[in-house]
Formats: sequence, structure tokens, C-alpha cells
Amino acid sequence: MPSTIMTERRTSLIGALLTALGPIAMAMYTPTMPRLVEVFSTTESAIKMSLSLYFAGFALAQLAGGPLSDAIGRRKATLLFLAIFVAGSVIAAFAANIGWLLAGRLVQGVGASIGAAVARAIVRDQFTGQEAARIMNTIGIMLAIGPALAPTLGGLLLASFGWQSVFLALLAFGLVAALTVFFLLAETARPDPSLARPGRLVRAYGRLLLDSRFASGSLVLMGTIGALYAQSTMLPFILIKMVGLTPTQFGIGMLAQTGSYFLGSVALRAAAPRLGGHGSAKLGLCFTLAGAIAMLISTHLMTPGYLTIMVPVGLCTFGLAMVSPHVVTATLAPFPDVAGSASALMGFIQMGGGFLAGSLAALVGTPLQAFGLIIPAMELLAVASYALFVSVSRSRGSRSFG
Repeated sequence: MPSTIMTERRTSLIGALLTALGPIAMAMYTPTMPRLVEVFSTTESAIKMSLSLYFAGFALAQLAGGPLSDAIGRRKATLLFLAIFVAGSVIAAFAANIGWLLAGRLVQGVGASIGAAVARAIVRDQFTGQEAARIMNTIGIMLAIGPALAPTLGGLLLASFGWQSVFLALLAFGLVAALTVFFLLAETARPDPSLARPGRLVRAYGRLLLDSRFASGSLVLMGTIGALYAQSTMLPFILIKMVGLTPTQFGIGMLAQTGSYFLGSVALRAAAPRLGGHGSAKLGLCFTLAGAIAMLISTHLMTPGYLTIMVPVGLCTFGLAMVSPHVVTATLAPFPDVAGSASALMGFIQMGGGFLAGSLAALVGTPLQAFGLIIPAMELLAVASYALFVSVSRSRGSRSFG
């Protein structure tokens, strides 16, 4: 068992703060998107690109950030990337045109990428099995609070102080995260500079990609978490432009999504002792499958309204909260020697899926049509990938699956 350097509570609190950085920077921004079309006299596609670039920066930078945390340590790497996030927030807040806004969002995505990769790695550095899953679930419960409030706060800031205030708030959040890491994050890894060498890095990523456990587990997360990110590029335009919500109402309305995540995390805490990680994940996938089917039916057969859109979203998000802790810990468990790289590649796959799906949405008719086709397809991919993940894990004698 890995040596414990920080307590479960401290690890959970720091992990939740770092993991929340990316979703908060995304969620707080979404209520401003329709307004920014007018501010910069541009198109919806250009503003959607600002979110896609954020995804791209987030996904690609993880491939460097995770190994860097293996090479120079979790603490130093995190502080470096948080400085990049702060710089991106400044660029976006004072953008004079759409080009500078796109650049700021790209830089923000690069900086935010370190959060989830390091959070998963510091858990893997110190804990395994049920302890690790319990911490990931605790992180999930705490994580629900920030992204739940972020769209609401973003809508209120937009209405009260203008769009720039959203980025200034993200700047403040980045500084708080940096101070927390500086004073509270103990180094949990044994830095090895050789892990950042290109040749060794390529071999590590190749080993991970060719491992069927890692590949199938990451695809589960790409289908569930990637879908959550992808739909964020569509929901503002569906709920504000088509359903008729104001940005503030949209922000408040998104509480349903993260409230579902919170409830799913609480349900997992109650179910896990009786069902185990595998049983809880299966139950969660039943909810995501139900949400995918409801989404497919509602978008094609019903007039779009808040409930027809958000009830299926809530089902999928509830299921995600029950699925992800077990899948993350079980997928990372066989790779303690490259925990940072494995966590980073996992994050790249799930964020890359969100980026590709969000970009594909621009090619599929209206946002509603894209939402009703792409998101259900991603959830179905998650279900199929988990079946493969279980089969491969059992064939290799993993205790997680009996």
C-alpha cells in the first residue's frame, strides 16, 4: 500500500479544489456565451469555438502536465500551471476583440488542465482500493458545490457587472487555488526527471494505450464525463435561445445538473458498502442509459422545454456520479509507477471526447439536434466500454470484480 503523507480529509479537500478548477472555469463562463456574440459582433460559431479551444487546451496540456508532475513533483507542477491559468484569466478579462478572447480561453484551458490530473495522482500516490474510491467519492460530493454555483454566479455577475467580471472572478479563484497548494499541498510523489524524457514518455503512453483495462476504463469516462463537457457547448443555446431563459435563469436552472451529481455522490456513499464498487457502477450506468434513451426520445418527439431537456441530463449526471469513482480507481490501480502520466492520459481521453463531440455539434444541424444525437451516443459508448472493462479485468484476476 502506498505511504500516506496527507490525511484523507486534507487530500479530499485539496483534490476537490483542484478538480473543480476546470469545471468552474467552464461553467461560470457558459451564461455569457450568447451575450458575447453581441459584445464582439461575432457569430455563435466563434463563441462556441472559445469553449472548444478551452477543451483543446485542457485536454492536450494534460499530456504534458501529468508527466511533469511525475518528473518535478505534484506541487511544483501545479503551481506552474495555476500561474498559466491566472495569466489566461487576465487575457480574457481584458480582451479587446474575439481573437484575444479565444487566446485567453485557450491559455485558461492549459492552466486548468493540471487540476484533475494531479488530484487523481495524489490520491493514487497515497491510497488504493476502497480508501481511494471513498476519497474520490468525497471529492465528487464537494466538487458538486462549485460547478453547481458557478453558472448561477456567472449569470448574476453578467447581469450586475458585465462579462468581464466573470473572468475577474476566475482570476480570483485561480489565486486562491495557488495559495492553497503553496501552503497545504505536501509532495506525495518521488520526482524523477527522467520520466519527462520524450522517449520514456512515449513508451509510457504507448504502454497505457495498449493496455485493454486502461483503454476501456478511459472510454467509460470519455462517454460519461466527456458527454457532460460536450453538452455544455449546446445547453446555453438550447435553453437561452430556444427555450427562452435569461442568462440568470439559465445559471439557476443549471443547479439541476450539478444537484443531480451531488445526489448521485450521496447515493453512492450509501450504496457502495452493500453493492461494492462494481455493483454501484452498474447501477449508475443504468441511470445514464435511462437518461440517454429519454434524451433521444424527448429531443425528437417533444417540444423543447426546461424539463424535457434537463430531466434526461439529470439522469445521466446522477449516473455519472455513481460510475466515475470506481472506474477511476480501478483503471489507475495497475499503474502506480506512472500515476501522473496515467491520470493525464485518462483526462486527455475524456476531455478529448468532449472537445470532439462539441466540435462535431457545430456540424449537426441545430444545437437541439446535436444534443439529441451526440450525447446519447456517448452514453451508449460508456455502457459498452464498461462491459469490456469488466470482462478484461475479470480475465486478469482483478479483485475488484471478484
